[in-house]
Amino acid sequence: MKPNIGITDKNLKEICALLNNSLADSHILYFKLRKYHWNLKGDNFMELHKLFESQYTEVQEAIDEIAERVSQLGGVAIGTTSEFSKLSSLKESPGKNPEDNMNMIKELLGDHETIIRSLRESIDAISEKFGDEGTADFLTGLMEDHEKMAWILRRYFK
Repeated sequence: MKPNIGITDKNLKEICALLNNSLADSHILYFKLRKYHWNLKGDNFMELHKLFESQYTEVQEAIDEIAERVSQLGGVAIGTTSEFSKLSSLKESPGKNPEDNMNMIKELLGDHETIIRSLRESIDAISEKFGDEGTADFLTGLMEDHEKMAWILRRYFK
C-alpha cells in the first residue's frame, strides 16, 4: 500500500532518489572508514583506530536509518555495491591507501564535507520543492552529525 501522507507519488519517488544518493555516499564513506581503520600505522595509531571506529559505527547506524526512511516513503532502498558506487558522489581508490595517517584524515574530511554539501542541496530541494519537512528534518540531523565528525577530523590540522 502506498503512503498517503500529502506528498504526490512523483515527489515521493524523487525524494527517495535523493535519499538513495545519501545512502550510497554513506556506504562508500563507511567502507573507507573501515579500510583506513584496518590500515593505520605509525603516529597516533590507537587514537585514530578508535576515532575511525567510532565514526564508522555512527555512519553504520545512519545507513540503517536512511534505508528505513526510503521504505517509510514507499521506496526501495538500494543495497548493492554497484549501486552505491554508481550513485555516490564519493570516489574510492581500489588497491591504494593514502601514504600516511594525515592523508587518510584529509581524505575522510573531504568526504564528510562532500556529504554535507550534498545534504544541504537535498534538504533545500526536499523542503522547498517537495514540501517534505519530515525528511528535511531527518537529513538536517544527519548533516549535523557529519558536521561534527568533520570538525573532529579538521582539528588534526593547524
